Amino acid sequence: MAVKKFVYFFGGGKAEGKGTMKDVLGGKGAGLAEMTNIGLPVPAGFTITAEVCDFFYKNGRKYPKGFTEEVRKHLARLERLTGKRFGDSLDPLLVSVRSGAARSMPGMMDTILNLGLNDRSVEGLSAKTSNRRFALDAYRRFIMMYGTTAMGVSKDKFNAEFRDIKERKTRTRLGKRAGIILDTEVNDDELAELIVHLKAVYKEHTGKDFPQDPLEQLWGSIDAVIGSWMAEKAVTYRDLEKINGLLGTAVNVVQMVFGNRGESSGTGVCFTREPNTGADTFYGDLLMNAQGEDVVAGIRTPIHLSDLDKHMPAIYRELCKVRGRLEKHYRDMQDIEFTIEDGKLYILQCRTGKRSPLAAFKIAVDMVKEKLITTQEAIGRITDKDIEGLFYPVIDPNIPREELKRHLFATGIAAVPGAASGAIVFTARDAEAWTAQGKHVILLRKETSPEDVGGMHAARGILTATGGKTSHAAVVARGWGKCCIVGCEDLAIDYEAKTVQVGDTVLPEGSLITINGSTGEVFTTELPLNKPELPEAYSTLMKWVDAERTLKVRTNVDTPYDAENAIRLGAEGIGLCRTEHMFFDTDVRRTAIQRMIVADDEETRRRALDEILPFQRQDFTGIFRAMDGKPVTIRLIDPPLHEFVPHGEAEQKELAGKLDLPFHVVKRKIDRLHEANPMLGHRGSRLCITYPEILDMQVRAIMEAACGCRKQGVKVFPEIMLPLIIDAKELAILADRTRVVAATVIKETGQKVNYLVGTMIEVPRAALLADEIAGVAEFFSFGTNDLTQMTLGMSRDDAGRFLPDYVDERRSGILKSDPFQSLDQDGVGLLIKMAIDKGRRVKKDLKVGICGEHGGDPASVVFCHLNAFDYVSCSPFRVPIARLAAAQASLKWPRKARKTKRTARRKTAKKK
Repeated sequence: MAVKKFVYFFGGGKAEGKGTMKDVLGGKGAGLAEMTNIGLPVPAGFTITAEVCDFFYKNGRKYPKGFTEEVRKHLARLERLTGKRFGDSLDPLLVSVRSGAARSMPGMMDTILNLGLNDRSVEGLSAKTSNRRFALDAYRRFIMMYGTTAMGVSKDKFNAEFRDIKERKTRTRLGKRAGIILDTEVNDDELAELIVHLKAVYKEHTGKDFPQDPLEQLWGSIDAVIGSWMAEKAVTYRDLEKINGLLGTAVNVVQMVFGNRGESSGTGVCFTREPNTGADTFYGDLLMNAQGEDVVAGIRTPIHLSDLDKHMPAIYRELCKVRGRLEKHYRDMQDIEFTIEDGKLYILQCRTGKRSPLAAFKIAVDMVKEKLITTQEAIGRITDKDIEGLFYPVIDPNIPREELKRHLFATGIAAVPGAASGAIVFTARDAEAWTAQGKHVILLRKETSPEDVGGMHAARGILTATGGKTSHAAVVARGWGKCCIVGCEDLAIDYEAKTVQVGDTVLPEGSLITINGSTGEVFTTELPLNKPELPEAYSTLMKWVDAERTLKVRTNVDTPYDAENAIRLGAEGIGLCRTEHMFFDTDVRRTAIQRMIVADDEETRRRALDEILPFQRQDFTGIFRAMDGKPVTIRLIDPPLHEFVPHGEAEQKELAGKLDLPFHVVKRKIDRLHEANPMLGHRGSRLCITYPEILDMQVRAIMEAACGCRKQGVKVFPEIMLPLIIDAKELAILADRTRVVAATVIKETGQKVNYLVGTMIEVPRAALLADEIAGVAEFFSFGTNDLTQMTLGMSRDDAGRFLPDYVDERRSGILKSDPFQSLDQDGVGLLIKMAIDKGRRVKKDLKVGICGEHGGDPASVVFCHLNAFDYVSCSPFRVPIARLAAAQASLKWPRKARKTKRTARRKTAKKK
């Protein structure tokens, strides 16, 4: 029996792993292995698989048998390859310990550099490199990183000691009265004193001396990296990004190379294409005499990558060759981390680069033109967030430049395009709290850290005083398509006072500002924002999308305006038109429906409904015209009647006056409408059973509008949907009445209109009896909002109080995701599958759709594709997302479009 392998080595031009092993080695480990195999200059090391992390959390935080010995063997192998020994006092082997999951999670998990240094080996490193300052700087970094990451010491405690040394010693020595003291200005003697203070902080907070045994350091770091998989910031990020199903994080132990050995050394992050626009230009930042953490953390504002060509032209040319080689190899834009040590280039990591939504479309389309990828691969490169991001606002271009200049507060580095307005807040916690209150906020920080991720997600935009385009703030914001400005160095931020100052202008917390992520400008007012025009690459790619999918995409709209907008976004019909929304449009309409509700007899109700009829007919006419030839599914009245009437005494008295009725009569009637559980009460088709005259009016309005449009040459395909059905007999009563009314209108107008009568499947009983119901219905539309509520026994309006406990993997992880956002495929999905199977056994050509908001959720769209739905329906702005998800599902799981008798009839009608 083969022994399970938990550690994979790479170095000397060979690697045990491959680039295809992301699930096991993580993205970083797979990249290191692949780059080693193709001959790039990668430092040697080994990767501990994500399976170890998975085992650790499933087995009481214990490691698998034999794992410790396997790590020791690979460490010895690394020593042999490098000719250095771990902990050696003369020429020590130093390593970094980095996380790396299968999906990129920038900054969310832990990294420790310079591991292996202690009081003896730091002297050896100093002597070997003839650079005491460099060795001491590496040691102080290691103490700070190990203390905060492995032992939980507050970073602020260490930073306070560093600031103290800078102010007491460095500033005095340099005679520098004002300005910031840079890390690089602290000399070796000051660093030596700092190290003593840092070790004292470590002991004060841990009760132990800083570990001198490199093996103890190594295992402490491995424990910390694996432990960071379940850190709050990492779990929050996975929740926000909907990352699930991963084994955990891998751990990469890699020989250190140093960018902080002097001015011939440096470190940087670059992208093979411009990540904001998608332009085919080499893009990135670097810092000379620095380590990688300095670039990402935004501690110093970096220089542009192109400046490397001036400082070290040979290195720049070599890096350009690496750029071309990696992009050609991976056939995608790459994010590359590199270090230059004493004039020698090392590649530390490459991964698929995060990009703005605009860039995502341009890069995908350009790479098809360059024959690097196929159109099918281009479709697979786009995400739902990329589409959403294209619709983000920009500052109104009609605002005079003079006005913008008058409000200009500061200018920084434009990190992520778009614009955002809101009240400034200074902490991530406040950003979340203010957003929860319905306020729009801009998160303003000196620099962001992974702990800020929740507030960053809540904020409309992000503004930082330091950092470059590859800092933490920029990378995370770019992944979300969220407007961001970094490196705004003029900002003087006072966290205690909660103010920000530039020159003489001071803005307190809550001040309204606007940030322009496309120009880096910050304005001291709330400017009007416009939605941008869609780029040409979007139209090109979405044509490819539509050519690939078999699942139709409709929209949920209630007005002609929304219908026209949905068509522009690619809707192929209406899957849900909610007739009750039309009753709220004007005061006259509200009064008419309220008169019907408080009526005590059928005659009065019918008179009130006669007032509503022309309004409904007018609305349906507008919608049919807008959809011209596309199917329109119209749901008859669904909410309980109490939602249409006022409940405050003053409003009820006002209504009584409008209806010319005594107040006590109106109040008594409204009080009688009260229900303990209205969601399960007198609503939907139950209203039409009790008050069939409501059905008569609505069906007449639909058919009169359809026949009127048909007479004027407008193609119409109405589908009349009866909601909340629980039984085939109930549906038959209402469907028969619907057909009688429709036939009467057709006869009166002399216009032949093909129409369908179907039902929403939103009650579990209807799903269980779907075969009987299909004997009556001509289509099923799954109302997954209510079906989810009734199947899980959870109120969508109240579940927010406890649902996080069910979804949060740190608590219970009972549910994979919020079932009201992404379909519960295990439970609700099982009912849907059963209903489709039962329905189509009775009626082979039964049309099936979904009209809950799940219709715009990519994972739910995949479910619909796999279960042979004819269409999904969602809100207009999610139509492009559904189109994309349908195409991606079709490419992964091909199926032929369903051909039914009704499809053939519709095609014939269109020809006519």
